[in-house]
Amino acid sequence: MRAAAAATDVLVNNAGIWHLPRGRRHLGLVTTSSACPHTNERKSEMTDATTRPAIGFVGLGDQGAPIAQAIVDGGFPLHVWARHESSYAALGEREFVRHTTVEEMAAASDIVSLCVPEDSDVLALAGDGGLLAAMKPGSILVNHSTGLPAEARHLARLAAPHQVDVLDAPVSGGNAVALARQLTTIVGGDDAAVARATPVFDTFSKSVIHAGPVGSGQYGKLFNNALMMMNHKNVIDIMALAGALDLPTAGMLDVLRTGSATSFALQAIGPSITLENVDHLVPLELIDMGLFATATETLGDARDAVVERALAGANGLSGLTALALTK
Repeated sequence: MRAAAAATDVLVNNAGIWHLPRGRRHLGLVTTSSACPHTNERKSEMTDATTRPAIGFVGLGDQGAPIAQAIVDGGFPLHVWARHESSYAALGEREFVRHTTVEEMAAASDIVSLCVPEDSDVLALAGDGGLLAAMKPGSILVNHSTGLPAEARHLARLAAPHQVDVLDAPVSGGNAVALARQLTTIVGGDDAAVARATPVFDTFSKSVIHAGPVGSGQYGKLFNNALMMMNHKNVIDIMALAGALDLPTAGMLDVLRTGSATSFALQAIGPSITLENVDHLVPLELIDMGLFATATETLGDARDAVVERALAGANGLSGLTALALTK
């Protein structure tokens, strides 16, 4: 059973907590001044945020938190629902509206962004979680998670009766790149919906690529990840040859990082891939390759060499990272 919606929203800013009556949650009126939002000064306090779409957000994790922070800093009013109270700390002193139910957050938002682990989490929120049923006709549901193209299309079919557009918009770059607001956002969906959402994506992206219709964003992300893992394997193989010739490791790695053979797969070691997090990243890469294999299964043997080489790159990443970073 779903919890009953609260009678108020909680708007958090660095001056404290204000409770706004339902129906005023779109106003985006709070400033860092001491003015009360219920006074007649409201009109003069309104900023550009009042004319921008209200953004709903679920998923303040390693990737989602920097994205949400960038959205707020970009001037968009942010509405957030989280399962755990501690999750809200990721937004620090930024202004946002805290909601007690998914439905309440959805009803207050023009664009709802999800950054949750798996397709099953997305579908659980959209269906039984009440998200789609509560969204306004004409609003947009964005899935930033990496998943299957078929599930993206399934989500779009579920959303159609509610007159909600769906965009699959996985991001590439990792936590360090997200913090720098330099992600690549790969989007699948309707042209008009992509155009409406792109100003939001721009707040955390160096590049926003409209890859095609719904599902294309997931294909783009999975192909990108597969090639990156294959590049890991390329570096592993070439460094094995260098080692067999007793060539200095540090000098050879500098050549590969700065020469024409460079790739993000190698440049990411150090800034994004570290000795501390590589054992966490390897299982995630293997999960992504499982998604890639499923998404391309109709190709049969034609994709096997790619899958095998990418898996070898993922499984060798810990050793490559140790080679590159151990003095």
